[in-house]
Amino acid sequence: MENTLTTLFTLVDDFCKEFMPEWEKHLLASKAKKRKRVCNLSPSEIITICINFHQSNYRTFKHYYKGYVFKHMRHLFPKLVTYERFVTLMKSVLVPMCFFLQDFKGEKTGIYFVDSTLIKVCHIKREKQNKVFKGIAVKSRSTMGWFFGFKLHLLINDKGEIMAIKITAGNVDDRKPVPTLVENLVGKLIGDKGYLSQKLFDQLYPQGLQLITKIKKNMKNKFMPMVDKLLLRKRAIVESVNDQLKNISQIEHSRHRSVWNFTVNMLAGLCAYMLQPKKPSIRANVQNNFVKI
Repeated sequence: MENTLTTLFTLVDDFCKEFMPEWEKHLLASKAKKRKRVCNLSPSEIITICINFHQSNYRTFKHYYKGYVFKHMRHLFPKLVTYERFVTLMKSVLVPMCFFLQDFKGEKTGIYFVDSTLIKVCHIKREKQNKVFKGIAVKSRSTMGWFFGFKLHLLINDKGEIMAIKITAGNVDDRKPVPTLVENLVGKLIGDKGYLSQKLFDQLYPQGLQLITKIKKNMKNKFMPMVDKLLLRKRAIVESVNDQLKNISQIEHSRHRSVWNFTVNMLAGLCAYMLQPKKPSIRANVQNNFVKI
């Protein structure tokens, strides 16, 4: 565990040494005088702890920080702060973590899978009592029933690597964020029936991206190449990624007390997934119009 943590910190620290000075150059200076409190923990240490939580077996960050970090990692982080102070500091690494995740963007392989998953922020019966996400999260309905929260729109390649993400309100149509997610990509895009749209197909095809979905029961069957049929059968790969993000990386829970920390938790979970040595994947070769699975 300690070796894994050291490797993670080295990776994050190398990134922060390059990113933080450049980022600070572009920050707008405020005319109002502000007291700048010196932070004991560096951005590298904060990001490392946030990501390592999603790599651990702990189910709540509070138990992880108080029960593991404070007791067993003091020699690695000699200037640890209290749990309450750390929660306050988490939002300070929101922007660096966005760019850190961007560094691990997947490679362009020509085969992409798109899907959306629900991010519930509380039980539907408590939606009116939720004040943290008031005016941001919405009540909506899916095939699984009513929920209160957001949608995570995910685009991956055939290697299970994340290409792009987008978080929207829960009532946004799955097809709406697709043009933004697939910008500058060519090849084949596989989705479920929720992405079936002639308008979307016509919009993506000129850029060299072919949208492939199953047809609905009331539609006439059309000829489909064998390569497309095989890819549709493997669409479950993106659902496996969503399952890992929610059940292993824990990007979804109902204990958030801040919108900023909700976002940091989401990004840290995505980073933890991208740093996994093994991801759900298929072996495919579209260039020769051949798919090997």
